Amino acid sequence: MKPPVRSSAVREMPQEERPRERLARLGPEALRDAELLAVLFRTGTREDGAVALAEKVIRHFGNLRDLARASLTELQEVKGLGEVKSIEIKAALELGKRLADHRNMDRFKIRSAQDVADLLMIKYKDCETELFKCLLLNTKNEVQRVADISAGGLDATIALPRDVFRQAVREGATGVIVCHNHPSGDPEPSRDDISLTKRLDEAATVLGVRLIDHIVFGDGRFVSLKERNLM
Repeated sequence: MKPPVRSSAVREMPQEERPRERLARLGPEALRDAELLAVLFRTGTREDGAVALAEKVIRHFGNLRDLARASLTELQEVKGLGEVKSIEIKAALELGKRLADHRNMDRFKIRSAQDVADLLMIKYKDCETELFKCLLLNTKNEVQRVADISAGGLDATIALPRDVFRQAVREGATGVIVCHNHPSGDPEPSRDDISLTKRLDEAATVLGVRLIDHIVFGDGRFVSLKERNLM
């Protein structure tokens, strides 16, 4: 005789086992990924309870990283996920990213290119287009902010000196580190990367701002143009 199948409908669970009650009693760390999603959903569908629906969502995407990368359209391809629940997922995951950013940058001091990689590598890991960012630093080389400069297509992006240094001057940054990624996964600097770095260095000298480094990210790897003596 087969054992009875345990229902994932929240309404059929003992009250003390329901995700919301367990979170209140034990804290969010005690909940599985699917249970945390179920708390967001509050309700399920006619076919699936909130927990079962959440489990279906995670199975569909495989893991939280791929879930975070999914668009609203892709989320709604999961049966039972309408626009409202899809928006709730996107909002919750974005809040998590922003909280991680604040924690990472809280008086984060840059001592080497590895420090920059520790701060930003995860942001670039899943990017399918080229993104150009600029770290604004104070006199102690502490990160004031990471500024988005430009976003390109699959192959290239454009970062003009005025775009890079406008925010640095406006916010009183004394040093900057520029970064971009190669969606191909190969972080080796191109001729254009080297040429751009020289132009940025010339502009920094005129403005009295230090261009500390230019870092290119690839698939789990990075190259510092400063360490390569290319600037």
